[in-house]
Amino acid sequence: MPRGGERVARARTTAASRLHALRPVAARARSWDVLIVGAGPAGLSAALVLARCCRSVLVCDAGQPRSWAAEAMHGFLSRDGIHPEEFRRLARADLARYPNVELREARVLGATRNRDGSFRVRLPGRRSERARKLLIATGLVDVLPPIAGCAELYGTGVYHCPYCDAWEHRGRPIAAYGRRQRGFEMARALTAWSRDVTLLCDGPAGLTGEQRRALARNGVRCVETRVARLVARDGRLAAAELADGERIAIEALFFDLPSRPQSTLAERIGCRLTRQGGIRRGQYEASDVPGVFVAGNILRDVQLSIVAAAEGARAAFGIHRSLTREEFGLRETGTRRVEHPRVAEEPAGAPASRAS
Repeated sequence: MPRGGERVARARTTAASRLHALRPVAARARSWDVLIVGAGPAGLSAALVLARCCRSVLVCDAGQPRSWAAEAMHGFLSRDGIHPEEFRRLARADLARYPNVELREARVLGATRNRDGSFRVRLPGRRSERARKLLIATGLVDVLPPIAGCAELYGTGVYHCPYCDAWEHRGRPIAAYGRRQRGFEMARALTAWSRDVTLLCDGPAGLTGEQRRALARNGVRCVETRVARLVARDGRLAAAELADGERIAIEALFFDLPSRPQSTLAERIGCRLTRQGGIRRGQYEASDVPGVFVAGNILRDVQLSIVAAAEGARAAFGIHRSLTREEFGLRETGTRRVEHPRVAEEPAGAPASRAS
């Protein structure tokens, strides 16, 4: 083995021995300090912070990222333009340095809270794992517009987030897809990137007179004719063809349709929802359920990868803080007590924060 390789091997052996010295019972019993459900930016970021806190961490992932169709990831400092799969590879390589972290390709089927405040997490094949804390970062699934050709162009000309993909189409003819308030919001957002914006309502727009006037004064054309299909040229979006045969030249279409959670685990374990349908959380991304933390797009806040990673880091901070206080108190008093940050009641009329 090369000399450098020997140093790495010795460092890993030393780190592992230190971890076992800190957590001998957990290591033997296969009980984890933290089990993270989901290996997107939120889950992986949390795992890294917790790894450096000497916590034993198991990350379980079903392997269905929200960015499955994306060609590039944007807005993530030092990684702008990287392919999502390459980002995941680099993130996993970072975690591979830490012997106290395990990544497992497995869908979490369910979780129950034990009487002592720990969790039993069910995996396929009648397997289960035990963890003191649970972080749910399972993300969302986008529902595509019901238009022929949309699925084939998703990620190359059809997008859900202008902050992620509109720069590449700045100053070009682009379209918003949607109705009522959501359609209006997306069309308004796109005027920051282009002065040639069309709102494709695919039927009655459901807009108020004030909204129609505002769009018109900003040069946004509102089209209520049904959209028959999207037309591609050389594998890229070229036009939207309407039911009456008219073709509207566009090179990008952005939609804002209701997305759905990849997993209902958080709700099934007792986490409450906000008025916007996200998981309710308080300080350090703590949920209503003691010991359960949440991060990433399931919060339905600003849905950017770098924000999800930050939420994961915040959750990791809160988890480690709670674990340390529990251990400190146990050594002091001999009594085990579950520490969990406070979750305040949601204020009335709290606004949603979306990428549009």
